[in-house]
Amino acid sequence: MEIIEDGVLLRPWREADADAVHRACQDPDIQRWTTVPRPYLPEHAHGFVTELSGRAWAEGTGAPFAVCDPASGELLGSCGLISIDGDGTGEVGYWTAPWARGRGVTVRATRALARWSFETLGLRRLLWQAEVGNHASRLVALRAGFRIDGRLRLARPAPDGGPDGWVGSLLPGEVPEPGSTGPAGPGTLVARRAAVFGRPQPTLFATAGAGELRLRPMEEQDLDTVVGTCRDPETIRWTTVPDPYDHADARWYQNHCRELWARGDAACFAIADPDDRYAGSIDLRLSPSDPLLADVGFMTAPTARGRGLMPAALLALSAWGFTALGLARIEWKAHVGNVASRRVAEKAGFTFEGIARGGVPHRGERVDVWVAALLAEDLA
Repeated sequence: MEIIEDGVLLRPWREADADAVHRACQDPDIQRWTTVPRPYLPEHAHGFVTELSGRAWAEGTGAPFAVCDPASGELLGSCGLISIDGDGTGEVGYWTAPWARGRGVTVRATRALARWSFETLGLRRLLWQAEVGNHASRLVALRAGFRIDGRLRLARPAPDGGPDGWVGSLLPGEVPEPGSTGPAGPGTLVARRAAVFGRPQPTLFATAGAGELRLRPMEEQDLDTVVGTCRDPETIRWTTVPDPYDHADARWYQNHCRELWARGDAACFAIADPDDRYAGSIDLRLSPSDPLLADVGFMTAPTARGRGLMPAALLALSAWGFTALGLARIEWKAHVGNVASRRVAEKAGFTFEGIARGGVPHRGERVDVWVAALLAEDLA
């Protein structure tokens, strides 16, 4: 059985593929995001291309394919049905050899596999799953026509991986034609965001006075100061941090920030002063309904207040949101009366727009909030 479409060849695995499979599966990304054994030994590769793949074909429980260059025969990756049930549903799984990445190989292979699954096998639905945070796999699925339907707990999480996964589905008639760009193609906002959130969270820099600030992920050394900041009366008055606040809350917030980055929903930064001491936190939260909109929230450590650090951090984060994430508008909201927060926003260039009555929930009631915004063209 062979499938040739759009410059890729899909064929059953052969014993001669074992060396290339072993070499490919030494790749850190394959080991990070899949359930291949670690360390991955030659006998694992040999067993995969002979026993495991052969058994799936013989029993009709799967259809594993090697993805190859049709001209040279070079192995480019793996793409196949890792399961087929009796109700006409198959699950797609794939990986790309590190030497073949950046060429759209797996997108083309997945489309070819999907078309064959529907037209030849008569399947009625394909499923795709990946650990939350695997933006490269998600982007392949989107470009192959899958609709990302939500999140679910994984039955077999990868070693050292997260417990939750994305799940998507594809139905007959939804596979993009060979050679077409399809959804989430290069240059789209989806592809841009996948490139950002598919990498480790960056460190941003800002200048405040004569010193340089760093906006970085929260670290262990920050937690004591975070607790102190969140116990401060002004923080409790103007934010929704738990009250009382302890180290378990700080640890939860640190882990939550990592989850938000993995999902591509938000970027949460600790602000470090020139001595790398925690000076505050600032979050950029993407709107779930408007891809060009985000809002900001921040708090300043009591010892860092009045030094002009937060306006510099807010401006740096906003500039990153416009350039890296392609945002068009960033909103700021604060309770009416929170003059310190309003001054930060205005110093960073936000334009005051009015009052939203009962605009946000706060400790069991709705409160009025000031609203301001910064647009991408404001920074230009």
